[in-house]
Amino acid sequence: MYSVNIERIEKDLYELANFGFNPKDKGIYRQGLTDVDMQARRWVMEQFEANGLKTHMDGVGNVCGRLGDPDKPAIIIASHLDSVPAGGMFDGTLGVMAGLECIRVLREHNIEPKHPIEIIGTSEEEGRFGGMLGAQALSGNLNFQWLESARDPKGEFLKDAMQRCGLDIHDALHCRRDPGSIKAFLELHIEQGPVLEKQQKTIGVVDGISGVFKWLVKLKGKADHAGTAPMDMRSDAFMGVADFAHEINRIIDEEGTDKTRLTIGRVDLKPGYAHTIPGEAHFTLVGRDMSEEVMQQVANSCGKVLSSIARKHKLRFEYEQMSWLEPKYFSPKLVDLIEQQAKKLNYSYIKMPSGAGHDIQFFTDITPTGLIFIPSVGGVSHAPDEWSHWQDVEQGSNLLLATLLDIAQDKVSLNQ
Repeated sequence: MYSVNIERIEKDLYELANFGFNPKDKGIYRQGLTDVDMQARRWVMEQFEANGLKTHMDGVGNVCGRLGDPDKPAIIIASHLDSVPAGGMFDGTLGVMAGLECIRVLREHNIEPKHPIEIIGTSEEEGRFGGMLGAQALSGNLNFQWLESARDPKGEFLKDAMQRCGLDIHDALHCRRDPGSIKAFLELHIEQGPVLEKQQKTIGVVDGISGVFKWLVKLKGKADHAGTAPMDMRSDAFMGVADFAHEINRIIDEEGTDKTRLTIGRVDLKPGYAHTIPGEAHFTLVGRDMSEEVMQQVANSCGKVLSSIARKHKLRFEYEQMSWLEPKYFSPKLVDLIEQQAKKLNYSYIKMPSGAGHDIQFFTDITPTGLIFIPSVGGVSHAPDEWSHWQDVEQGSNLLLATLLDIAQDKVSLNQ
């Protein structure tokens, strides 16, 4: 059984963490399509080239390193290189550097894979411009209208950020990989949640990614004086939000599953003055589940409950569905292969869904896909204190290597 060299992975991750590291808060500031992001990408390309990979950067900033025949379908190992503001050193980067280490192991042992292997550090996965640019470009999920109009929260246009990085939005539409050019897609990632650590498991064998819907909800009442309006004569929009928040667990119990999530992530009150009863409350509602049918049931229930609460408090209820993304399931044969390899390596594991989105979700409809999780200490991610133990990094990387070798050597058929 072949094994990765954890010291090399550790060294790579620490070196990559220097790009965008802030010594004040210890966070990493490497948002997609910034100068420091491009510096990190060039460094990764140097590592690819030093390890014998044919390397290039595509039209959206994906950095690609390929081992083997350029014309045969490749096994892709990919994750992202960008970070959120004040992010950690494992999110995304683990999957890229572990993939590179797999290549090193193959070369050291003179293993000639029967299929090409390509390591990709994807571009702008964290959604600075509202999408997962690199994965969407590779899978053909981009259109020119979005590329022209997408902006970040500060108002900078995607096309301007790309131009500043030496990229052209027209080239973004030439990044698509033909499905026939991909044999399989693998990703290793930190869990970004507390489940594996709480259950004392080393590995999460991920069977799919939750569907997500996002609503912008508006409850409209009447602003009034906080001192003179009697409590029973108010149309207080915030009371509607508060009542609905208390109903969330009941909605999930009645209509959802153990995989259902409902979150009110932001609330804006108008006029937003201490001595004025809120006349309007605008809030986001995000729902998740692994079943689209359950998502629909939960969404319908939310609508009914909000309508009832609005009547109770003399409010008007409106909502806009901002997005609806269906659940994505990974290839059963590849999920089974990862599970079998975990057993062979004697690693403790559970099968689990991912509540967060990842690059791999854009490839589920075009090629066999498999996602591996390792524990996040304290369930923390997107923060400076994001951490995963090196032993877990090593075991996750070894599982990635074992899975890759079986596919690359045709020891398993992935045909459904």
